Amino acid sequence: MAPFAVVITPIGYHKSELVRQAADGLYRELTASGVEVLLDDRDERPGVMFADAELVGIPHRVTLGERGLRDGMAEYLPRRESSARNVPLSEITKLLPDTLKTA
Repeated sequence: MAPFAVVITPIGYHKSELVRQAADGLYRELTASGVEVLLDDRDERPGVMFADAELVGIPHRVTLGERGLRDGMAEYLPRRESSARNVPLSEITKLLPDTLKTA
């Protein structure tokens, strides 16, 4: 049993105001909707953050990067799928609680 349902992995959290604002906002929204979420705001490479989330067993990962955010997109990867998909950032807060209810 994972300690969190979702991990937010912001790429460049300490370097990009856009990434930081999006990650903090998404964290607040998901927490307010009752989702157990971890914001990985460490100054680590993406691979390290991804590997740590995998080791802990967190079933859902949302990755935020400056390039995707400029287009209004987040990358969503459920643990049981092999590839991530781009989802509009505005839909993540609806997608995750709905997905978690059916899981």
